[in-house]
Formats: sequence, structure tokens, C-alpha cells
Amino acid sequence: MDMHGSLTLNKRAQVIIVGGGPVGVGLAVDLGMRGVSCVLVERRVGMHKIPRGQNLTQRTLERFFFWGCVDELRAARLLPPEVPAAGITAYESLVSEHWHAFAGREAVGQYYFQKNDRMPQYLLEGVLRRRMEKLPLVEPRFGWVARGVEQDASGVRVAVENEAGDGAGEVLEADYVVGCDGGHSIVRELAGIKRGGSDFDQVMLLTVFRSRELSEGLNARYPMCSTYRVLSPELNGYWQFFGRIDPDEGWFFHSPVPSDTTRENFDFAALLHKVAGFKFACEFDHVGFWDLRVAVAEEYRKGRVLIAGDAAHSHPPYGGFGLNNGLEDAANLGWKLAARLQGWGGETLLDSYDDERRAVFKQIGEEFIAERVKWEGEMINRHDPVREPEAFRATWAALKSDSASIILNYEPNYEASAVLFGPPGGVNAARGEYMFKARAGHHIAPRALACGRNVFEAFGDGFTLLAFGVDDAAVAPFVEAARARKIPLKVVRDEYSGGREDYEARLVLVRPDQYVAWTGDAAPADADAVMRKVAGVD
Repeated sequence: MDMHGSLTLNKRAQVIIVGGGPVGVGLAVDLGMRGVSCVLVERRVGMHKIPRGQNLTQRTLERFFFWGCVDELRAARLLPPEVPAAGITAYESLVSEHWHAFAGREAVGQYYFQKNDRMPQYLLEGVLRRRMEKLPLVEPRFGWVARGVEQDASGVRVAVENEAGDGAGEVLEADYVVGCDGGHSIVRELAGIKRGGSDFDQVMLLTVFRSRELSEGLNARYPMCSTYRVLSPELNGYWQFFGRIDPDEGWFFHSPVPSDTTRENFDFAALLHKVAGFKFACEFDHVGFWDLRVAVAEEYRKGRVLIAGDAAHSHPPYGGFGLNNGLEDAANLGWKLAARLQGWGGETLLDSYDDERRAVFKQIGEEFIAERVKWEGEMINRHDPVREPEAFRATWAALKSDSASIILNYEPNYEASAVLFGPPGGVNAARGEYMFKARAGHHIAPRALACGRNVFEAFGDGFTLLAFGVDDAAVAPFVEAARARKIPLKVVRDEYSGGREDYEARLVLVRPDQYVAWTGDAAPADADAVMRKVAGVD
């Protein structure tokens, strides 16, 4: 589409967001609440009914708390609240004598302010869309599609077309454009951003179906849970799994299938029966296919063009990393864009989005997914339960004991970030250790204040300085430095007791995304230098 021809320029915003799935709408909500004007361009008018992205982490629910819609999100849940995100892993079928319960994200719940939850992605999207509608600075363009992206030193231009309407075209202008437009991102492509990763050369099936008989059969054998996985030797570590949509009859199912599988040449019901271990009546609502691969962009920022969510990283639906990491991209990027546009954040701060987030997902793809698939494939093929029953039981016990490692070891952190005071030799990583100690580069754990509120309820929209049991002389340098540089800063004072001593620091500087920027027990020698660094203006 020619941006220099007959198209009219009739809209200027600070940020254009291309892609109106949960990541794009979440970013729009974050920016709109921070006083940043944005236009969101999304091809779909309605929402798909494929229940992907169901496993919502505690961290994601924290985002909805700060976006002001966490109660509405929880009210949208279909499964009873007592049903955990944990599930069952069985050998070859769900009626096997060899099975174990694997840990859910509840295992790390004490380190977050919100509990995790579970629901189809389209319900989450509905909550976000309704929140976005209340923000006057956000203009959604549903039914519109981006056709071209250009940038120069002064800003960006995005050519859009009203695909759902009269086909009219326009050129939108902004300071920045963010591509949240999925794995086939046009924004990423037009910006010349390349992707790399691992291709497993495996076609995967996704079916959505209804079956009360399956629900009844599994409820008779297991406590109700959200996910039922099967590991079979011939699949070399690839999962087959059923996921509940609701407590009565709604299900989805993923499985490897032959590369030439089509909707017409395959008996999908027979596959479901084989994996379940028993026959049941079912009605299919959707049958689709996807390629098993892990892909990560080589850069998340190119000038005034940024990418987030599946446009930046994509992977199989293993472990619930996709949607949650996309929403964390929005949380990381939103305040940094606002800081840059409002004049108190520097280029280094905006660069840190790529530095922090890309390293996390690269490790997720390489270690938490690809290496895990390989390891489970090797383990499940070591021994045959019939010929080597004792050796197989030992291997199965090892699989069970390690099943919680994905949850317990997944603690994203940014210790090497240029805008944090991380430890010497620190790295930005997905793997870390949970603890209550406040550490620069790590998510801060919740703790109660003497007034009964949680520190999370006291955080401001900008930086927050937690000051426990210190005098004015320790706090004043931060306040003065922030005021001079127009950096938003809220001070929360309390005693160094009542559980707050678990932070192991009397002064904790917390970023707008609830990651710790700096810690100490007394004012630093140069508080202005601290504030300059965390705002990326050094």
C-alpha cells in the first residue's frame, strides 16, 4: 500500500499497536492508564472460540490487579475455583496403572500477590476489551488491518485498511509502533527483524470438543483437575493431553499426528479414545493443526518499531509460557514507552525491553521446552514396564519427582539489566530461585504493611520506595532526585518488622512493573545517580 499516494493522514497518536489479541489490548490498557494516546488496529471484530492460553500465572493476575479488572477476570472463570492448575501424567493412556499428579503453579503462590487462575483466552480477551473501552486515550480499530509500516527519525507511519467495512485506507502516524500481531507478524517482517529457533518437524493436532462421558470417566478415576497428559515411548517426549474448558463437557486436546493428516483422512475420535483408554461419545467444535517449533526474534526493537507477544516469540503450548509471557512483555514495555514519551525515561530504558525480555524467552524455548521434551523422551524410552518393571518404576518415579521443576525453577529475572543494580556477574534469565529477599532484578514478593494492606496495594504508578524503619535522611535524597528529574516516585514508610524484615533491606526501590531496581539499608552516596540509572538516562 502506497503511503505517499492517495491515502489521507487523519490520525496522530503517540503509539500505534498492531494486533488486538490479549497482548495488544493489554498493552493498550497499560498505556491508556499511563496517559499515553494510542490506536489499536485489529483485523478481527469478534473473538475466536478456541480455548488456548488457559493457564494464567499469578504474575498475570497481578497485571489484571493493576489494570483494575482482576475481579471481573476471576468472575469469568468456568472451572470451580478449587480445581487446581495441576494435572495428571500417565503412561500410554489415562487408564494406565502408571500415573502421577504433577505440580501446578500453586506451588509458588506465596511469592505473588494474586493467586493463579484458569480460563479460555477468549474470556480473558473479553475482560480486557471491556476495560479498554473505558479509556478515552485508546482508540480501537477492530476490522482494520495494517498494510505497511515506515519509520524515520521523526516517527512512524502505518498504512491501514478498513477490511471489515468499505475498504477505505488511511495512514496513521505515531512516535512508536508495537507489533502484537502474532507469529506471522507483518510489523516484524516489514521492520526486517529476523527470527531463529528450533523446528521439531512435527505436525500437531488441536481439537475442541464436547463430551460428558469423558468428564464422567475421568472424574471416576481422578480428582478433578485441569490437564491430563499422556507420555508414550513412540512419541519421544511429545505430549498428548486433554485440557478442561468447563467442569461438565468442554475439552480441548493436543497430540502429534502424521505430517499428511487432514480433516478428511484421519479418525480423530479413535485417537482420543486411544489416549483416554476408553471410548466415549463426543461432538467436535474445531479441528486444526499447528507446527511444533520454538521461534524467538533476534531483536525486539528496531528504532521506533517494537514487537511483543507471539510476534516476538512463539512456542508449543507446554507449561503455559506463551500468553503469560506476552502479557509480561506488555507490562515491561508499557511503562518504559510512557517514560520515554513523558520525557523522564531515556533511550537506555527503552532498549532494556529487548535486553530483559528476549533473554528470558530464549531460555524458556531452549531449556524449559526443547530440552524438557528431549529429556522426557529419553526417560520414557529407557525401560519397558512389562519386561523391566522395577527399572521402569524407578524411571517413572524420577519423572514424577522432577515434574515440579518447571514451576519451581521458573523465576524470570533481569540481574544483568543496564537499568538495575543487579549483582556482579548476573544474567537475565528465565531460571531463578524464589525467595522473599528483595533482590535487584527480581520480582518483589508480597508482604503486609502494619496498616493491614499489602505492599502491592500501596505501590504507585511510577517507582515506589519502600522505607522500613529509617529516618528522613535516608529517604530525602531519593525524593529530591526524583523531583528534579520529574521521575514519578511514591514513598511507602513502615517499621522494619511484621514480616517486612524478610526483604533483608530497609530501603527497596521498586519499578512500575514490580521488579526491584535497587536495595540498601541507608541512602546511597549519590541518589541522583541511582535514579538516573533506573530511568535509563545515564
